[in-house]
Amino acid sequence: MTSSSSNTPAGQTPSGQASSGQAMWGGRFSDKPAELMQAINVSIGFDKRLAAQDLAGSRAHAAMLCSAGVIASEDEAAIQKGLDKIAGEIADGTFPFREEYEDIHMNVEARLRELIGPVAGRLHTARSRNDQVALDFRMWVRDACDRTIAQLRALQAALVAQAEAHADTLMPGFTHLQPAQPVTFGHHLMAYVEMFGRDASRFSDARRRMNESPLGAAALAGSPFPIDREMTAKALGFDRPTANSLDSVSDRDFALEALAAATLCGVHLSRLAEEIVIWTTPQFGFIRLSDAFTTGSSIMPQKKNPDAAELVRAKVGRLLGSFTQLTVVMKGLPLAYSKDMQEDKVPTFEAFDALELSLKAMAGMVADLEPVAPRMAAAAGAGFSTATDLADWLVRTLDMPFRDAHHVTGAAVKRAEQLGCDLAELPLAELQALSQGIGPDVYEVLTPSASAGSRKSYGGTAPDQVRAQIKRWKEALA
Repeated sequence: MTSSSSNTPAGQTPSGQASSGQAMWGGRFSDKPAELMQAINVSIGFDKRLAAQDLAGSRAHAAMLCSAGVIASEDEAAIQKGLDKIAGEIADGTFPFREEYEDIHMNVEARLRELIGPVAGRLHTARSRNDQVALDFRMWVRDACDRTIAQLRALQAALVAQAEAHADTLMPGFTHLQPAQPVTFGHHLMAYVEMFGRDASRFSDARRRMNESPLGAAALAGSPFPIDREMTAKALGFDRPTANSLDSVSDRDFALEALAAATLCGVHLSRLAEEIVIWTTPQFGFIRLSDAFTTGSSIMPQKKNPDAAELVRAKVGRLLGSFTQLTVVMKGLPLAYSKDMQEDKVPTFEAFDALELSLKAMAGMVADLEPVAPRMAAAAGAGFSTATDLADWLVRTLDMPFRDAHHVTGAAVKRAEQLGCDLAELPLAELQALSQGIGPDVYEVLTPSASAGSRKSYGGTAPDQVRAQIKRWKEALA
């Protein structure tokens, strides 16, 4: 079964190029593609980002072919040496990426022929560009998921650090962007830790599902050579080879699933960015950002704009657009490979570029932000935010049905509005006029700190509960 490498195939130059100057697949063709065809067909401008994955796949494939007796050991040694040389050229920026070879796969193979001669042609035995690109792209997306998970953990760590420093710092909790109940700033930040934890788990779950190797599926039907797909899968860090050759080359679910996770992560980043934008306004004044994450105005000298947060907020459009773009590409394709699928890479590359930049920027902003605690504490008590605490007190102390307590508290809020005071400032006589059983101890629950401190149910905003969640996440992130 072992092949020899001494002869140059008929009709080809020693470099492996067809003698007419045709492409490496051009044996059937008598003329070159039109320039316009070349322009629409070429992908090396973007898929050169797959170079590391392409080289890794080729190394594993060559080793497997030799182990299976398909190519001679001296041929494998020459191929491996040539691939190492190419990796060095790519690393130092001297590799000649050429459009005439269309994509990263043909560029590598052509350069390998230049370096080691016709034996380079044996590398493509028992594989196709179809399973080759499926492998390269799957490995790239897998690597992107790993990077994203690490960046999410870094962002979570920054949030946890701020939350730990401000587990007692009061701020208003909102519903409908109206003051609702007092919470702590630490509790608020820990909500985003939970969100980004779910994001990390989605990427991890997608990674687990995509971790099957399509190499060996060849064009669409598998290979007649005695290849060992388990060997190449293991060498490339996959759990197993894919089980159906048609699905192997036509599947892009792994990219779609990663883009869906990226889109949802972008939504969470955008929500936090929006709050940073709001909190830095003079009207709120809850936090300050340093010069590192703000910009000025070309005309208004006083401005300090939270542009980093605004740009992160906008990136979700790019992420969703990429997911939609690839969904539209895939939705009408029959099995197996179609050239439409060349359009899978640019949106995926762009989406992860945007997501990774956003995650890094957000982690930087979270670490950089400085809460204005007095301003937040003052706002925490505004808008009758302890009204629920009054209702709860009536239920606990006077055994009043909650709906009745809700009505009494609503009347108390209305009376406080009439008198221009807060609930904690409402005279006892006014409260007793609404319910005779109310005593002076009611005022103990009407402060924002007492309100937040009383929320001791699991996951609540009481500082002890916040610290318990911080401890849990610190252990998880460690």
